[in-house]
Amino acid sequence: MRKFAVLLYPDFSLQEITCLTSALTIWFGEKIDYIAGEDREYKSEEGFRILPTKTTAEAEITDYDCVILPGTINPLPALFDDALIDFLKSGADSDVVFASISSSPILLSKAGILEGRKFTSGYFMQMADTFDFVEKQNFVHKAVVEDGNVVTGIGMFFREFAEAVLGRFGYDIGDNFMRYRPEDYTEEELTFYWTEEEYREFLEELKVYTG
Repeated sequence: MRKFAVLLYPDFSLQEITCLTSALTIWFGEKIDYIAGEDREYKSEEGFRILPTKTTAEAEITDYDCVILPGTINPLPALFDDALIDFLKSGADSDVVFASISSSPILLSKAGILEGRKFTSGYFMQMADTFDFVEKQNFVHKAVVEDGNVVTGIGMFFREFAEAVLGRFGYDIGDNFMRYRPEDYTEEELTFYWTEEEYREFLEELKVYTG
């Protein structure tokens, strides 16, 4: 089993990473740790309230094969979260795969992880002008960019970003990852059944509720 982590910070975007996280957990049975600078509730930009499973003080970044950074409509709190940035810095010279989408590559820039690397991002370019740690000459205006152990993507291309990360770890996701068209399916193909064993397991679970 590989080890994956998602970083949490104020106003993080679930929508931009759930193609990736659902495939990892539901399709491939991987476990994900949710790591934040503080042990407190974090609200996503969609309004979901989530508690971290670990803090940056409790976790070692090099224990993970991949650290996923969601975008955020409000990157400043994360950008000035010293615990979070120090956590990222501790993996700067490691083989950890950093998967960063939308505005979150600004965090990798501050942590020194994008030094000398090509990257993309969904943040407004004035932000890159504001901070001298952003290497604008390495910004590539593409949907997804891979350079070494870093995968960056623009938020609207969340499927392509997920594909790139899953492909990095050799997961078989087929040729039409989450792009199926309803009109291509028959009524029979859209009718679902458990196996006999799965149905028996369901009936046993049902007894808990029905006595």
